[in-house]
Amino acid sequence: MLQQLTTQIYEECELSWMRFMQFRDDAYEPDFFNEVKPYADRIHNMLLDWQQQAEQFIVLARPKYVHAIQIANAVEQIDQFVVQSFYIKTSKKRLYQSIQAAKYTCETLLSALRDVADE
Repeated sequence: MLQQLTTQIYEECELSWMRFMQFRDDAYEPDFFNEVKPYADRIHNMLLDWQQQAEQFIVLARPKYVHAIQIANAVEQIDQFVVQSFYIKTSKKRLYQSIQAAKYTCETLLSALRDVADE
């Protein structure tokens, strides 16, 4: 379950970047209450579930390179950039860096999950 959720969140990072670039190309401004908020709320709920599961995994498996603070920071970053990805005035460089950092955390967690499964 955690592996699947982590993969979904990783894919959401990719989708956020693609959405930002598409909206930027189209000069599209979304409606906050009809498009942005419902989407962001759904992602937020998924992130809370992911954070809870990841923290449980960290406590039980004690992976070497994954810590609860990394997960908490990723949740905060993803919450922010999912919303920012809807707006063309968002800094492209800052958005890209936030997405890359969150993807790295997901990759590290996925690697730790594979390591535990291999043991």
